[in-house]
Amino acid sequence: MITIATAAPARASRTWYKILYVQVLIAILIGVLVGWLWPSLATNDWVKALGDGFIKLIKMLIAPIIFCTVVSGIAHIQDAKKVGRVGLKALVYFEIVSTFALVLGLVMGNLFQIGRGLAAKPDAAAVANYVKQAEASKSVDFILNIIPDTVVGALARGDILQVLLFAILFGFSLMALGERGAKLRGMIDDAAHAVFGVIAIVMKVAPIGAFGAMAFTIGKFGPSALGNLIGLVALFYATAALFVVVVLGLISRFVGFSIFKFIAYIKDELLLVLGTSSSESALPQLMTKLERLGCSKPVVGLVVPTGYSFNLDGTNIYMTLATLFIAQALGVDLSFGQQLTILVVAMLTSKGASGITGAGFITLAATLSVVNPVLVPGMAIVFSIDKFMSEVRALTNIIGNGIAAVFVAWWEGELDQATLHARLNQKNRSHRRRDLEHGRVGGCISNRHSRASRTRV
Repeated sequence: MITIATAAPARASRTWYKILYVQVLIAILIGVLVGWLWPSLATNDWVKALGDGFIKLIKMLIAPIIFCTVVSGIAHIQDAKKVGRVGLKALVYFEIVSTFALVLGLVMGNLFQIGRGLAAKPDAAAVANYVKQAEASKSVDFILNIIPDTVVGALARGDILQVLLFAILFGFSLMALGERGAKLRGMIDDAAHAVFGVIAIVMKVAPIGAFGAMAFTIGKFGPSALGNLIGLVALFYATAALFVVVVLGLISRFVGFSIFKFIAYIKDELLLVLGTSSSESALPQLMTKLERLGCSKPVVGLVVPTGYSFNLDGTNIYMTLATLFIAQALGVDLSFGQQLTILVVAMLTSKGASGITGAGFITLAATLSVVNPVLVPGMAIVFSIDKFMSEVRALTNIIGNGIAAVFVAWWEGELDQATLHARLNQKNRSHRRRDLEHGRVGGCISNRHSRASRTRV
């Protein structure tokens, strides 16, 4: 504590343009201008590689981060029943909130039938690849795919659910070893500390990645790409905002904090997601931010990685809204029973999306093929604007997962309310600057499991 307090004044002198989230915001704005004014330059393969390269840098670290944090979180718990209890509470929360997201998408789609009279001429060939992937995404295959062929293969591919399964089993095994596993637990804790240090290094090039991703997007699609589909984009944005403010806002208020203060607290992670269109790009920083917010490490380590596959609120809204839009555009009337089918099917297919750009489009294909195969070619209608909607999908997903971790921590009785309010209210400006400086470093530890070695890099 003393070290941090004495170091704070030195950081207070940092100029505004050296703050990471400011750099990312400036990079996004420059990317928009370059994509708009010089589209030929923006669509260059090297510009696109800036964004793709940064996402790959983050993705290479996600598997080891999930493995280390989940194993460490479980191994430090003395009661095995607690892990199952936290997991069950998380799944209950995910299903309830996901249902609200799906229903809200259906309600808004029926109230504002913007697909009517579009006279769409879908091109099935444009979405053939997505349909093929969707056909392979059967529910039984999804369940079996959770079990990796090999542990090394799961870590190499970075499959979140496969790594999560092995990490949970390994954590239980390490917990059962008791004192015999103390040395190995320490090694895993130190490995997590080192991986978060790598994240801190990678994050220094975040503005470059955000610039490349945004410039390529605007350069390729341009403002005119929205065309007469601007209504769908606007409705999706409004519905996602309504979900965040009302549904997640009520959940936040129930716990005792403001959703707007929470959004301000994770603003640099949101800007990173906005620039890369991938909620996974901010996963490591989100986990450390939540731990410093007062959530216990075991809860964050279990809820957040699981939420990236089971709690995709933005994807749920998108699927129901886009399904109704396509049906209206093609002149296909969906009965009440078929719309209920959308809820059930989307609840299953959305579990296969992981926050990566394009995953929502694949799950949309899976949903349409089950609800009514006639609707599948209509995916081409929204194909050109999917990129613009993927931004909000990712933003909504990451906010939803953050709120989920806070809520489950509160439900489990492992949320430090004093820390929560101190961080969100930002009473001390030195805390704010310290977060910006160290927000991605050090594998932050909960109050219950904090160690002095983890407060510095």
